[in-house]
Formats: sequence, C-alpha cells, structure tokens
Amino acid sequence: MDEQSTDWRQQFAEEARAERPDLALLCLLVGTEADPSLGQDGIDTAQIELDRLAGMVPFGVTGARAWATALGELLGVQHDFRGAAADYQRLESSLLHEVLRRRRGLPILLSVVWTEVARRAGAPVYGVALPGHFVVGFGDPSGPPDEQVLADPFGGGRLLSGEDAGALVAGATGAPFDPSMLAPAGPLEIILRVLNNIRAWAAARPERTDVQLWAIELSLLLPAHPARLRYEHAQLLVERGDFVRGAVEMEEYAEMVAAVDPGAAEAVRRQARSARAMLN
Repeated sequence: MDEQSTDWRQQFAEEARAERPDLALLCLLVGTEADPSLGQDGIDTAQIELDRLAGMVPFGVTGARAWATALGELLGVQHDFRGAAADYQRLESSLLHEVLRRRRGLPILLSVVWTEVARRAGAPVYGVALPGHFVVGFGDPSGPPDEQVLADPFGGGRLLSGEDAGALVAGATGAPFDPSMLAPAGPLEIILRVLNNIRAWAAARPERTDVQLWAIELSLLLPAHPARLRYEHAQLLVERGDFVRGAVEMEEYAEMVAAVDPGAAEAVRRQARSARAMLN
C-alpha cells in the first residue's frame, strides 16, 4: 500500500467517525481505491458537480411530491440518470465519480446522487434501503405515510406507491414487504452496502481479489461492521499468498468467536495451522 493510499484510508476512517459523516465524500474516498488517479482534484470536481446540479433545482419547491417530481425532471429526464441490467456487471456503477460522469449506476449510487443533490437544494430527503433495491424518500419519515413519497432513481425517478415498493422487494428477494423497510438509511449503513456490492462484484471475478481486498479493508475501518468480515479478510490474505498475516487474523477471529461457538473457533484454528504450513 503506498503512502497516498494510506492517507486516503485515514481520511475515510476519520470521516466515518465524524458526528455527521459526509456520504458523498465517503463514496468518493472509496473511488480513490479503485482509481488512484482520482486524487483531490477529482474529489473536488465531483463535489462541484453535485453542487452544480443542486443549483439547477427550481426555487420555491414545497411538499414531498413536488420535490420528488422536480428531482425526477432534473436528474431523470434532463440529465438522464438511470440504470440498466448491464450496470450490475461494471465496477464503475459503484463509484460515485464514475456515476456522475456516465449518468449510469447501481440503484444505491444513483440514490446517493439524488439524495446529495436534493439535500443541497434543501429538500427533505433520505435514502431507503429496501432489500435488494435502494430508493429515495421525500418528506418526514416519522410523519404520516401518505405525506411521504418514494422515487426510484434506477428507473429514472419514477414515483413509487406502497404496492410498487412491495413489488420491488418481492422481485428482488421473494420476501414480503414490511413498512419498517421504509426507515431512513444512515450514511454508514449506505457506505457499508456500497462496499458489500463491490465485494460481491469482485468475488464473482477471481482475478479481482485486489478489489475484494480493499473493499473489505475499507469496511473494517467503519465503526460498526459484521465481525465475520475479519474472517473473510483473513481467508483472502491466505488466498493471495500472505500466509502469516492471514493465519494471525484467523487466530484472532477464533478468539473472538470461541465463547459463543467453540466448534467454529477450532475449525478456524485448523485453517490457521494449514495456512502456516504452506510456508514450509
């Protein structure tokens, strides 16, 4: 890892622990891992573009539906932000600076564009982490449901009814819809989901363990993350030939889980011993 990469990661860790984490900045710092040439100039350019788009939102917009309609007209129609099935096959679809350039991306990154532009324009906006499909909400999430409006940036900003949201969930996961799924998603929840998407993209491509590695390592810098990520990180280190460090992390993970699952802990210890044996 070079010195510049370390600096970006330190900034990512500090921003993730800020009182009010900047979601756009966190997403752009993820981009520095995928594209080392991005640099501060690239980060600044992307933030300026979000500001520019926000400045194009009409003045005097009031009401959740009016905000959703205005953002749909600006981003979905005038600037043609939307997604397609092919976007799931591209790493760029999970990188904010590339989504701003290409106007294409995964539902969650398009929703980041929407929320960041709308927030800058003064809209009551929040991300909604539906299972399998991320969307955007307008209005007061704690208010009456009929005063909240959902929009699907991946679909160009089409407005969603409760039935539409249920159909998205059912289509993506087969699970029934529950109103609790409409709760606002915080910046750290969103960035972890972005990194999970990147990990999944890389895991399906054995030649891209480098991407899988940095996505896991950024996830581990977040204040809260699944403990099993530590085990996944250790496994990946061994896969990439870093046997000693992988074995050490496996042993540390085994100590973490020993109290609740002694059998699993012993299985991980055996893996650690096997990893060390590869050095002989």
